[in-house]
Amino acid sequence: MSLNPSKVAPEPEPEREAEQEPGSEAQGPRPERESGPPAGPGPEPEPPSAAGQDWEPERSRAAGPSAEPPPGPEAPPPPPASQSETLWAPRPRCHTNCLEAPLSRAFQRLGRKVGAHPWIFLLLPLALTAILGTGLMYLPRDGEEDLEEEYTPIGSPAKAERRFVQGHFTANDSLVFSISRKSAEVPYASILVVSNAETLLEPDILEEISKVDDTVQALTVTQDNGTQIPYGEVCARNQGSCVPPNPLLFAWKRNKGLNLRTITFPIYSLAGQIVSLANILGGTVLGESTGPSQLLLQAKAMRLQYYLETGGEDNERSKAWMIHFLTKASSLEESLALKKIQVVYFSSLSRQLEFEATSMTVIPLFHLAYLLIILFAIISCYRCDCVRNKMWVAVFGVISVALAVVSGFGLMLYIGVPFVLIVANSPFLILGVGVDDMFIMISAWQKTSLMDNISERMSDVYSKVAVSITITTVTNVLAFYTGIMTSFRSVQYFCIYTGTTLLFCYFYNITCFGAFMALDGKREVACLRWLKKPETPDQKCSSLKKSCCLPCNSLQDEYKADIHPMNLFFRDCFGPFLISTKSKIFVVLLYVSYIIASVYGCFHVQEGLDLRTLASDDSYITPYFNVEEDHFSTYGPSVMVIVTEALDYWDKNARQKLETCLADFENSEYVDKNLTEFWLREYVKYMENLHQDINDKTVFLSNIPTFLMEFPLFAYDINITSSQEIICSRAFVQTMGISSSTNKKLMLLQFRNMAEKCEVPLMVYNPAFIYFDQYSAIVENTVRNVVVASAAMFIVSLLLIPHPLCSLWVTFAIASVIVGVTGFMAFWNVNLDSISMINLVICIGFSFDFSAHISYAFVSSSEPSVDRKAIEALYLLGYPVLQSAVSTIIGVSVLSAANAYIFRTFFKIMFLVMVFGAAHGLVFIPVFLTFF
Repeated sequence: MSLNPSKVAPEPEPEREAEQEPGSEAQGPRPERESGPPAGPGPEPEPPSAAGQDWEPERSRAAGPSAEPPPGPEAPPPPPASQSETLWAPRPRCHTNCLEAPLSRAFQRLGRKVGAHPWIFLLLPLALTAILGTGLMYLPRDGEEDLEEEYTPIGSPAKAERRFVQGHFTANDSLVFSISRKSAEVPYASILVVSNAETLLEPDILEEISKVDDTVQALTVTQDNGTQIPYGEVCARNQGSCVPPNPLLFAWKRNKGLNLRTITFPIYSLAGQIVSLANILGGTVLGESTGPSQLLLQAKAMRLQYYLETGGEDNERSKAWMIHFLTKASSLEESLALKKIQVVYFSSLSRQLEFEATSMTVIPLFHLAYLLIILFAIISCYRCDCVRNKMWVAVFGVISVALAVVSGFGLMLYIGVPFVLIVANSPFLILGVGVDDMFIMISAWQKTSLMDNISERMSDVYSKVAVSITITTVTNVLAFYTGIMTSFRSVQYFCIYTGTTLLFCYFYNITCFGAFMALDGKREVACLRWLKKPETPDQKCSSLKKSCCLPCNSLQDEYKADIHPMNLFFRDCFGPFLISTKSKIFVVLLYVSYIIASVYGCFHVQEGLDLRTLASDDSYITPYFNVEEDHFSTYGPSVMVIVTEALDYWDKNARQKLETCLADFENSEYVDKNLTEFWLREYVKYMENLHQDINDKTVFLSNIPTFLMEFPLFAYDINITSSQEIICSRAFVQTMGISSSTNKKLMLLQFRNMAEKCEVPLMVYNPAFIYFDQYSAIVENTVRNVVVASAAMFIVSLLLIPHPLCSLWVTFAIASVIVGVTGFMAFWNVNLDSISMINLVICIGFSFDFSAHISYAFVSSSEPSVDRKAIEALYLLGYPVLQSAVSTIIGVSVLSAANAYIFRTFFKIMFLVMVFGAAHGLVFIPVFLTFF
């Protein structure tokens, strides 16, 4: 929002205005004077115009007629410009506006130059746009984004843990494959089968599942060069054979006489080998206990997981096969005529592909948003007389915002700032915010005198809007640039793109848009002359000139002040109603209810970005994750518990310390103690069976090779040097009950805390921790960014707003709006994630805009009572606050129709920010100010 916070108090007009020819617009009858708030000494403040009203009702009209003092000898002589406000103030005040006067003078000189040479200031920015716009050729064509790099915290503990695992533990997939021992995600294709009956542990249903499995394993992709890639060439291998997608199904296919009534869960002894069914069967109903497991009565769902090879050329071959799998999987049910099961599918590539496809769905919405903003600008700036009509200027103002987007994005792409999907939200926000400065400049232009030359009028306009558009630009840009401090690269990129583009909006508004407005000023002069020219029978009017003067009605009153009906509404209706005793009581109760609801919501907001939401709503991955959540949410990933330093495992005391720590993990509510896997425990049993002394170092170390030959999987859990020193080893605990983001965060924090407290140096890791880290980082990042941005707003307000009390109200409003937006996110099913964190940072800038101007208009008012001060503040600034909120909501409203969470979330939070920010500016703050 662009409003001028620096000049509200009445002030004598410069003497030259009093000398303007009679009939100026302020000289006309002013019937509204008696019903409006008294202005105190000096001329009555003129209301802002309808299009983005200026905040300078008196002094801001440096050379315009809208606030010219009434004729008479009592008009005081003008004090020096730099001391005018101080001399006229009714009481001493603490002023901190050290930048206001120099900034206004600099803008005054700039405006004069723009008015004198409009074509230069119009064409040079257009040329700059053409040059920077070529940077758009670097927009990513393939759309590939590294989701881990962009949507997980920079320098997260899990990434350091992964580097340790990769550096100390290796695995040869061709010999033994174990997904729990992988340090990073393995490429895979996945199918979840859901039985239409109560259980799928029936031969006829398993037969249908076998058909699905056979079809998938028979898939062969043919590349462009004719090379064929069958599944058998890219599958992950265990002892030379493809890893079975489901060990239970694999056993049944080999022995269809397998007794399905004796299966135990979650541990099952299959052909003498212990198999964990924890994550491969879902929707289970269990019976009586049989040792560490229970008899499996029913299983509603089954997971088929096809792991693929990784490394070098295998990555590309696996990727090609996965893409082929995704194209064929959608028709499996129909092609196989499946009657007893339902099939959903997914692959490790799906998030990436669906995320990239989502970005294309928002392009048509941008066109709609652009048209809506143009329509809003035309309606806001339309006037019934052809001279003051500014609808074409408004259209060019919207175009200048588009030029800023092209320039800002082009520059960022030139210097190599990655373009990520959430940056696609930026143009919608910029479109809504960027037009605000245009409105304020048009408003200031409307207050200048038609009798002045163009250079003088532009000088007056720029002088009036200098602080207004600068303070809002600085606060919004600072809010975005503080987002660069975040630990999420996607947020950093968004803030860099948006903050830079807002700077271009500011630059283009004071150059090419100002130049276009100056050129339109020449049209005003031509129209005025044409209208005043007496008609004669032989008069010939240029058709071009007539078209420039549309709508071609008579000029109603070229000098009358342009008071918008909305200003009168805030002065005569809304203001008096709001400051009535009953309304104040209601407002206080409403605010208390708002705070209570907001605080309650803050304690219930979910944290973290659910990666399924990166795809569109109709994506095939949505039903996959729904099935997984419904039937496979009991068990989570298997977590490595790593001994990070050399330990005397043969020492009984060392083993006891390690067992004590491992028992702490097993006693956690997030762990199934029956599924712990630890080589040392098995080795102790092995040595006891051999009647060997486990406490003897030589015996302990000498028997490890034979143990690993018998249990080859454990070879990947022990790192032994050539000097027979075990420098690190690991165990595995099976997590459970962590389906919610809150439980994921609590589990991760609990595990790391237990590892830190253990007497033995431990570390916990699973590849999923890379994404779990966002749950603990998001709150810290959000709080830090909000605090830093709020502090920056406070400093800016002290520098540019000459009243320290306003800074306190600004701080109050920022805190209140942030609490409200965060709390109501929970009620609107919006998580606190990297997407919403962006909006909370944005919230600070807008909260500043809404609150600073209203509160300063109040404290600067010369009205005798606090109630009338509140009415005057609403009269001057109520409509601009409302207009700013509406224009931004229009800019992002089209995102509500988006088919993806990432875009709808942006709309939801921006809507909350605008509604709560406007409510504070128009309702809460005016009422609260009357209490002090």
